[in-house]
Order: sequence, then structure tokens, then C-alpha cells
Amino acid sequence: MDPSGYEHLTPAEAIDYQNHLRSRIQIRELHKPIKTLAGADISFNKNSELLYAGIVVFKYPEMQVISTSTAIAHTSFPYISGLLAFREVPALYSAWNNLYTKPDLLVLDGQGIAHERRTGIATHFGLLTDVPTIGSAKSRLYGKYQEPADKIFAQSPMYDKGELIGIALRSKERCNPIYISPGHNISMQQSVDVIKNCIRGYRIPEPTRQAHLLVNKIRIENGEKPNQQYNLFD
Repeated sequence: MDPSGYEHLTPAEAIDYQNHLRSRIQIRELHKPIKTLAGADISFNKNSELLYAGIVVFKYPEMQVISTSTAIAHTSFPYISGLLAFREVPALYSAWNNLYTKPDLLVLDGQGIAHERRTGIATHFGLLTDVPTIGSAKSRLYGKYQEPADKIFAQSPMYDKGELIGIALRSKERCNPIYISPGHNISMQQSVDVIKNCIRGYRIPEPTRQAHLLVNKIRIENGEKPNQQYNLFD
């Protein structure tokens, strides 16, 4: 389904589409070398139809920025937990199509398979574009875990009915963990290893941190206040 049609779906139809996507998910080892990696973020006000999307591409593992892309889009799909991809993906897809060179791997600010139907935005977008994706979320959406120890890179598995769906990772001492889950075409362990390599002293991994700065920049340029979803300097 073309993302431009998402806003015409009912919530029930969106859930049916997620269940269809679920059968196509591939959580498996990524054997292609990762030479470029991108971070993606989407920003919007909860009751607004205006969305801002940004992608920052890095040389990996050096984490040197090599290109960026942005997009502004409108959607009328409602804000519903578990279905946010149907609001966010169209804007992100526009930013993706504006990229001249596509990265080997994309890290998204959101869930991968750590989702009730295993179809968080990272999984959804990976299936749409056939690019390997990782979800790196600031808060837990689904799954149970024990709080990891308060030391850098302490981690705790996240389970749903006995199925491993993610890892709670302590990326910085005295800060809440982040929640890592593979999106599509990458393994759980690789997902955690990549995010660890992207931590640069902040709670948030550098790809999505830089993408968040980028979308805030275009919000300001469009006359809106920046979205302070989290403290970038924690």
C-alpha cells in the first residue's frame, strides 16, 4: 500500500494492515557490511495535522555526517497508540525519497518489533522500503523487563509471552534506559551492537539525536516552536 493512502484507513483497517505486514517480517543476521547508517525522526504536535521528518546519513562507524533530508507533510490519521506509523510514515517516506544515496541501515526513533503486533515504525518502514532497520525508542510500548543495572550498557531482555522482542539498554548512568528492537532484516544482537556503537555520551544514540535536531530546525524555519520531547544533553 502506498503511504499516501494511509490517512484514508480506519483504525480497524490499519490494524488489519499491520497483521498483514507481520507475516513478512524478517529478523535475521545482516551480512552486508554497514558502511553508511542513517537516523530518522518525526516531529508533530499531538493535535496537529502537520508533521516534520528528518533523516541524517552518517559514514559508519566513524559517525561523520555525509547528507541530510527533510520533508513536511500533512495527515488526518488520528493519534492512536500502536498505530502512530500511519501518521508518521508518509512524511518519513517523502524524506527518504529525497535522499540521493540510501544508507545501508536506518535507525528510527521508535519501536521495531517491540510492539503488540510486532509492527512499530521501524518494522513498518523497513518493510515498506526493504532497508534494514532498528527501532531505538525513548519509552517502552510493549513487553516486560527487569530494570537494568545503573551502569553504561547494562541491559535487560524484554519479553512478551516468552518471546524476546527487545532489549532495555542503559545508555547513560542515572538515566532511564532506551528500548532497542530490530525492525526488519537485522538480528537482535546486531541491533544492540550498532546502537552501542552509536552512543556518544548522551542517552539517545547519535543518529536519532542528530535527526531530532534536524527536525527541530525545520520546525523553527516553518515558524513553530521546537519539540522538546527529551533532553538532548542527558
